[in-house]
Amino acid sequence: QVQLVESGGGLVQAGGSLRLSCVVSGSIFSINGMDWYRQAPGKQRELVAAISSGGSTNYADSVKGRFTISRDSAKNTQYLQMNSLKPEDSAVYYCHAIIARSFGSLYSYWGQGTQVTVSS
Repeated sequence: QVQLVESGGGLVQAGGSLRLSCVVSGSIFSINGMDWYRQAPGKQRELVAAISSGGSTNYADSVKGRFTISRDSAKNTQYLQMNSLKPEDSAVYYCHAIIARSFGSLYSYWGQGTQVTVSS
């Protein structure tokens, strides 16, 4: 069984910072792309940041220059450093990963989500 467990969410004032972590555990062969998504009440889930197995990154325009995605392959962990937070960043943040459980078998996995609330 593969699990993605997020941590690091919470309540922060506008302009503050938070660091989200996502640990992948279970029987895995390799981890391909890893991403962070977020979903605010009444809105669709949106991609915030993505990082490939090679370390290439992409960001939503709304977070460029403020958020940084990274991963530690040895620890099967990805991070999202969020700086200069704004109230509009408030949402449930979800970790997502494409994981191979054996050679050539890729599956999509989601974490349970962690709440980020930014007060004005």
